[in-house]
Parts: sequence; C-alpha cells; structure tokens
Amino acid sequence: MQFRRRIPALAAITGICAALGAHAAWAAAGATPAAMAPAAADTVYRGGLVYTVDAHDSLQQALAIRAGRIVYVGGDAGLAALIGPGTTVIDLHGRMLMPGLVDGHMHPLQGGGSLLKCNLNYEQLNIAQMQARIQACLDKTQAREPDAWLEVVNWFQEGMVPAGTRTSRATLDALKTKRPIFVASSFGHTALVNTRALQLAGVTAQAPDPLGGKVGHDASGNPSGILEDAAQETVAKQIAAPTAAENAKAAAAALDALRKQGVTTFLDAAAEPPSLEAFAAMKRQGKLTARAHFALLITPPQGRDPQQATAMVKSLAQRYDQGKVVPAPALTVRNVKLFLDGVITAPASTGAMLTPYLSLQGAPGNPHWAPSASRGPDVYFPAPVLSALLKDIAEAGFEPHMHADGDRAVREGLDGIGALRQQFPDRDIRAAIAHNEIVDPADFPRYQQLNVIPVLSFQWEKQAPDTMEGAREYLGPARFKYMEPAGFLAAAGARIAYGSDWPVDPLDEWFALKVGVTRINAPQPDHKYAGRLSDDKGGADR
Repeated sequence: MQFRRRIPALAAITGICAALGAHAAWAAAGATPAAMAPAAADTVYRGGLVYTVDAHDSLQQALAIRAGRIVYVGGDAGLAALIGPGTTVIDLHGRMLMPGLVDGHMHPLQGGGSLLKCNLNYEQLNIAQMQARIQACLDKTQAREPDAWLEVVNWFQEGMVPAGTRTSRATLDALKTKRPIFVASSFGHTALVNTRALQLAGVTAQAPDPLGGKVGHDASGNPSGILEDAAQETVAKQIAAPTAAENAKAAAAALDALRKQGVTTFLDAAAEPPSLEAFAAMKRQGKLTARAHFALLITPPQGRDPQQATAMVKSLAQRYDQGKVVPAPALTVRNVKLFLDGVITAPASTGAMLTPYLSLQGAPGNPHWAPSASRGPDVYFPAPVLSALLKDIAEAGFEPHMHADGDRAVREGLDGIGALRQQFPDRDIRAAIAHNEIVDPADFPRYQQLNVIPVLSFQWEKQAPDTMEGAREYLGPARFKYMEPAGFLAAAGARIAYGSDWPVDPLDEWFALKVGVTRINAPQPDHKYAGRLSDDKGGADR
C-alpha cells in the first residue's frame, strides 16, 4: 500500500499495521465471490460504508468474516453465497466500518491506573490552582492521614501558568497534610515531591544523581523536590506497589478506554512484569479485547550487563508470549524498550542535544537568549553499551524500540541500529525510534537507509505550551524550524508509525490524527495557539 503524501497521518496507520502485522486480513479487500470458498461466513456486515484503507481508499457496502479472517469485501449483492443458517447478519444502516486502530506506543497499565488516581487532567494550572486540586484529593482521603502516600498524576508541568512558573517541595509542603506526596508529570520524566517524601526516601543535599537521572537542588544545595527520570525511582520505590487486584482494575479501565477509541492493537512501550501479568490475567478471564504487544523495559543500569538483561527479557517472553499473532486478542512479547534520553522541553530539558540549549541571559534591562552550558544529559546508554545490547537482544529474537527525544539521542540511536544492520545484514529486524522530536536534517534520510521506523506522537505536532513556551526559545530558530519533523521524515522516505504515548497525553486518537494532518491545535478562546507548528508542512502541502 502506498503512502499518501498529502495525508501522512492516515498513511501512518498503514505503517503501524505493517509494523505489527495486525491487519493482514485486509488484503482480502476487493476479492470477488468467485474467488471465495463456498463455505458460509460466520458474520457478515451489510448496508454500510466499509472503509478499506486500500491503495485507493475505496468504500464498499459489505464485509464477511470466517474463522477470524475477512473473506469478502464488496457490494451487498455478493453476500448471498456467504450467508448460511448459522451466519450472523448485521445491518450497518449506513454507518461506517473500518479497520481497528493500532496504537504503536503507549503505557496502558499506567493509563488505566491514572483514571483511578488523583488526577490533574493535563490542565494548565497556576500554583494556587494546583495546590487546591491536590488539597481536594487529600480532603477526600482524610482517613489515610498521616502516613499513606498520595499519588497525583497527569501534572502538565510544561503548561504551568504564567509561563515560566517553577515548583518546588514548598509548593506541596504548604498543603494541610502530613502525608508524603508524589506528583508525576504527564510527560513521565519528572516528579515533584514534598519534604516528607524526600525524608522517607533518604534524599539529602548529598544525594548523587543516579545513572540516567537527576536530583534537583535549590540555591542552598538542598533537594528542591524535583526529580528527573531515574531519580524518581529513589522516591517511587517507597510507595507500595499496586496489588494484583489494583492492577487488574487498571487494565480493565485501560481496555475500556481503548474500546471507546476503536483501538484493537497496542504496544506497551515500557512493559514490566506487573503490566504483563495484568493483561495476561485479562486474557485468562476472557476479558482481553485488544491484541497486546509488549516492549520489555531494560533500564540503563541493567544495560551495563547485556547478557543478563537479555536473559531477563527472554525469561519474561517465555512466560507471557502467546505465540504467532492471530486475529483474536493475545499477548505478544517481541520488543525491548530502551530510554536514550529524557524530554527536550523546559523546565526539564533532559533531551540529549548536539548543541547546547539556549538560556535567558543578560542584564534585566537587556535580556537575550544565548547558548547555555548544557546539552542535556549524556545518552543514557553509551555507544559501546548500546551496540552490545542491541546485538544481544537481536540474537535473542527481539526488536529494539528506543526513546530518543533530542537530536543527539536520535543520532546515537541511528548509529546503534547502523551497527546492528552490519552485524545482521540479512535479518528482518524492525527497529523503531520513538518520539524523534528534534532530528538533525543530516539524519532525515538515515531512517530509510537503515530501515528504522520513527514512531511519532502526532498530537504533539501543534502549537501548545510545551512546544512554544517550553521549546521555541530554548531551542532557537535553527532547531525549532524542524520541531516534530513528521513531514520532513516522510519526504525523506521514512516509514512512519503512530503512538499516542498515553497517559503522557489524553487518549484521543482522532484528535492526534487531525493534528498529524493539519499541525494545528484545537480552537483556543484566546487564539494563543492558533497557528501551524514550525516550518514542517507535514503532508498538507506535499
């Protein structure tokens, strides 16, 4: 199926289908009754608009299914030979039927769990509003004073108002509680905690930065309450892990949300044992309603011993992978997830960049943006470690799915895959790099050359607080013109896939597709974010 240059978002659905093999049955579209076996179908749909997503985006009236496979797509008249005594006949009454959506990058257990926790709902809040929302959660759970943790999710850190607002442990210490509090940024790479939480975790002024993370400090050198990437784990491990029953509720909530969006296949893009077990339990109970693929997380410390890390993922795959992909919902464990960096947006600025971030400098009366001393962190997996790890996981039959937000992380990820291609020139390894928010133009053609799939979150390709206040000035015009480079990558021949990254963002597949086509946000009352994002014209003008 050819990509449609003017609508890369819809083409991306096709790319995901190819990547995960979920909709091979649509190859039957356009077949004629004469080519079919005479056996009756199990189910037929008629009287509708069947959107085939074939090379011509053709619309048909009817569709028939036998043994989980599509055996006919065409006009209503062609169904006669396929309807038997046991066939279920469904009249669509003019409604549309289309392939289920494939979400190529999300975190479903966390997403389902977020629907059940104290939730800031990605809203733009000032300090007082943020405090009031969290206080309301504390008041509703007063019986859990003074020692039970309060977990708060979906904090839109980059969207705090006014722009440039910074938070610290003092923000949470002002609340009427003695409980430890953990507030997770919706981006997943930053947490804000109160003093009680820091004390319980033993985080002091002397606390070192862990591999792949950073402990924030205030002007006095004390912990500020801001924890970046791996530094979050120091505090998070103090919180009791969800029980199997709680994870089951989260998985059920996630599957319900996915059904409402029309998602029939997903990739859990940082899977750990609790997620695998929760969705395996759904399968055992007959409640799994989507094909569930899992990219097993290998952390930077684990990656320092590639053989041991590979043995770990092999063990999990042997336990949970349910074999060949089939039309029915099942679990597939064939991928490995590696975080190469954090996020490019301020205030975190933990994406690994080729050149320094800019910072506001100069006297108060003459401010200007100039290069800072920071290019972000080193890539979390140094090149020799990454190369060895990719080799080992490929030999074990796994495919890499790497998070890379900044252009330095992207380049080193591409370099690692380049070495992998040289090691296994004849092997079909479907390597993916997720996010790719800033890519150096010199690297655009390498995706096609190395057969690397960029997995993009289309909903980010718009003007919004994170892309404007959180990125534009910090990146400077030379880099910002390539922010969210979907169109540039498509023009360079990359095979693009889509992933919502839920719960980093709300689960809204249709809004994401709209933004992927238009690069325009939803209408704003003040029209603050009304324009197109950056110089990437996407597919609209190609």
